[in-house]
Amino acid sequence: MAQTPRVLIAADKFKGSLTAAEVAAHVAVGLRRARPGVTVEALPVADGGDGTVAAAVEAGFTLHEVEVTGPLGTPVTAAFAMRGTTAIVEMAEASGLRHLPPGVFAPLIATTFGTGELLSAALDTGARTIVLGVGGSATTDGGAGMLVALGAKLLDADGDPLAYGGGPLRELVSADLTGLDPRLKDTDIILASDVDNPLTGPQGAAAVYGPQKGADAQAVEALDAALGHFAEVLGRTDLAGAPGAGAAGGVGYGALLGLNAVFRPGIEVLLEVLGFAAALERATLVITGEGSLDEQTLRGKAPAGVAAACRAAGRPVVAVCGRLAIDAASLRAAGIERAYPLSALEPDPATSMRNAGPLLERAAEQLARDQL
Repeated sequence: MAQTPRVLIAADKFKGSLTAAEVAAHVAVGLRRARPGVTVEALPVADGGDGTVAAAVEAGFTLHEVEVTGPLGTPVTAAFAMRGTTAIVEMAEASGLRHLPPGVFAPLIATTFGTGELLSAALDTGARTIVLGVGGSATTDGGAGMLVALGAKLLDADGDPLAYGGGPLRELVSADLTGLDPRLKDTDIILASDVDNPLTGPQGAAAVYGPQKGADAQAVEALDAALGHFAEVLGRTDLAGAPGAGAAGGVGYGALLGLNAVFRPGIEVLLEVLGFAAALERATLVITGEGSLDEQTLRGKAPAGVAAACRAAGRPVVAVCGRLAIDAASLRAAGIERAYPLSALEPDPATSMRNAGPLLERAAEQLARDQL
């Protein structure tokens, strides 16, 4: 007798259209429409960026909300997730682009202060292991604001605290990290990121990601110099070249230096925390995906991590996506047998994003007919 298909849906969000949980729900509808007897399990995933806390809550973590300082210095409501003594902290919740008004960027003054407050709230709730997911940030301050929120002192030539943001780092004269929250020493902090860029230079935080946060060429140059100066004053230029130091505007550097964080690829960490291995054992087919399957996907984003885990376990994996920008050979090399893009059903991107749910159900129907 043929084995009853058991499908595990482990997809990331379709940015701008659907959360990871919504992706799973729509895929499940399509699968069951085409194959009514199929067993479906959903495990929404994330790689440390936007949606990480939501994925943790879907997996059984408890949501905690707190008011913190947003990237522009005004209060915002942010959330982290807890299970036992493990906390999932998503810096975008406190310091993300989502907290900027539409069309407004602040590359020189956006701060990670709220991320530090969010970490402090997790410590207050009893966290002894913290997964700090970084991505989607509005900031390029090297994690300076985060460190100050946790007790560091960063002063200018007059002995005054530096203003918020990456720009003012060029005025830094002295740094004292001895006042950092002592609980950090007894806490395991994992820097979870899908990028391994250094802090400065042509592949650094400002050069690569600054333009996405509104930085023009002049601002990129100023921020890169300011981050380099920051590392010099702190006396740890060696860490500036460490993998992940340039993640999320350099917050990786601040975490590696001040929080004794350990850098790990975000999707690997999240798959462990979310219980992916146990779910994978129950599956005969895995469906992963995200809004755009492209070259960035292959460099450590959620679908690539899911595919790598599936390959190691000998499980086939296919993908759903909004748009497909890599060829079939590259997909197979990453361990994904086939992709089902919504663009094949609706070529207009705006219409596809607007109707992503129903389109995804149709794509999942075709997937079920092909694969189950």
